Amino acid sequence: MSATEELIHRAQAGDRAASEQLVIENSGLIWSIAKRFFGRGTEPDDLYQLGSVGFLKAVEGFDTSFGTQFSTYAVPKIAGEIRRYLRDNGAIKVSRSLKEQAGTIKAARQKLTGQLDREPTLSELSEATGLSPEEIATAETANAQTESISAAKTEDGFSLEMVLTDGTMEADIVEKIALREAIVQLSEREAKVIHLRYFHGLTQEKVAGLIGVSQVQVSRIEKKALSQLRLFLKEI
Repeated sequence: MSATEELIHRAQAGDRAASEQLVIENSGLIWSIAKRFFGRGTEPDDLYQLGSVGFLKAVEGFDTSFGTQFSTYAVPKIAGEIRRYLRDNGAIKVSRSLKEQAGTIKAARQKLTGQLDREPTLSELSEATGLSPEEIATAETANAQTESISAAKTEDGFSLEMVLTDGTMEADIVEKIALREAIVQLSEREAKVIHLRYFHGLTQEKVAGLIGVSQVQVSRIEKKALSQLRLFLKEI
């Protein structure tokens, strides 16, 4: 039994000193997760404390017979505790200007769709709103209310969890830091397509307009990115 596992067993038996020692030894891990949520309206120290609560919940629920590293189990618990607080307390906010821009874009999109009998192109939206393509992309994606990978869906109703795991992996796996790290391994364009498709629920046609390629190209980029993500996750 490792020293960490021994501390976990002691903590689960009610040894507060063991719990405190585990938090101290894993403070770097807790801070690394907390830093991902900096700038969202909550003080860093408060984020760390929230992360510590999630960490202690991981200690309480961890079973050494899982055959999983404790840190792998703890990461989604830490991040989940922080996410719940930010969601429940409305700390994840979009600026008023972005909300106003998103409203302008939505109205223009609806009007042009009616006039043209089709989805307007990015250039047509830009001309109608006076916003640059970059501003349109920023406003539309910033206003998408999606925090969980498992909840993110395309227009076809497929979540990233379903696509990557075929629905057989336990739900918590998609919250593991491994998936976020896997996305970082993608090229900038591939990562952008994945975020727009699965985190913001945009159609391939809308994504194509935002990044300036054809819908066929978006489909190819998406398939390649998903294949790479599957390969990466199999290696961990």
